[in-house]
Amino acid sequence: MKLDPKPLALLAAITLLALPLTGSPSTWLNLTLAGIAMGLIIFVIASGLTLVFGLMDVLNFGHGVFIALGAFMATTVLAAMAPWATSPDVLANLAALATACLAGMAIAAAVGLVFERVLVRPVYGQHLKQILITMGGMIIGEELIKASWGAQLIPLPLPEALRGIFLMGDVAVEKFRVLAMLIGIVVLVGLLLVLNRTKLGLLIRAGVQDREMVEALGYRIRRLFVGVFVAGAALAGLGGVLWGLVQQGVEPQIGAKVNLLLFIVIIIGGLGSTLGCLVGALLVGLVANYVGFLAPKAALFCNIGLMVAILLWRPQGLYPVGAK
Repeated sequence: MKLDPKPLALLAAITLLALPLTGSPSTWLNLTLAGIAMGLIIFVIASGLTLVFGLMDVLNFGHGVFIALGAFMATTVLAAMAPWATSPDVLANLAALATACLAGMAIAAAVGLVFERVLVRPVYGQHLKQILITMGGMIIGEELIKASWGAQLIPLPLPEALRGIFLMGDVAVEKFRVLAMLIGIVVLVGLLLVLNRTKLGLLIRAGVQDREMVEALGYRIRRLFVGVFVAGAALAGLGGVLWGLVQQGVEPQIGAKVNLLLFIVIIIGGLGSTLGCLVGALLVGLVANYVGFLAPKAALFCNIGLMVAILLWRPQGLYPVGAK
């Protein structure tokens, strides 16, 4: 498949256009690096959603509950590992963070399995019912979170060694955002390798195209699809941990608030496209940072404006699935 360079050119053009507008190269670089980091965090969260839609044709409006579960589990784990999280030792901090990420992914995956079996499975192929029932599932999930952790904002401070910035001349980059960028890149590479270079990815993609044939060859495609849904939920849990740490606090509505942003990203990128999800997330992260700096009042609706502009140019998104 030939890669369409136009969306990448758009991303580069927006980045370069912001250079003269921000006033100085150092300010531009600060905003750009922060925007890329935010974009990669959004990608981690949205990748699970676009994976489930692209491979299973499921519109999961309850994706936010997995985000919230990951974030709240991180508060519990980091509080339990407070001596590690508050230690000046980088390795101890990373161990605490890794445990929080794994715990967030595990609980989101477990709830995702139940979510798929109870709510999603009866409405496969019925988009309107999927939207209604998954939104209802998210509302129920929020109430259960309130019953478990309370309805108030819970602080989620960064581990001690991950606070502060890396200073390179006039350019300041937050330490945690650098780590978030690395995690986002690992998730991207992992998804592309699994989907395009492994037998598992081949079976999943073949099951999307011709489910009956794959089942006739002796493979249990339903189990594969359930695994895809659970993997998508786990990625949302990981993204929830990262998002909560960036915000340094979590609340039961954290998932619902991020949900709108996620759908903007996957609509911009093209429903079901992993590459489109990445480019869409980077566009959203960069534009939000640039507009927030240049015109703070416009930052509230810049993402909607970006989506409208992209859809006027490409109604199916930047990288529609199946496009050559």
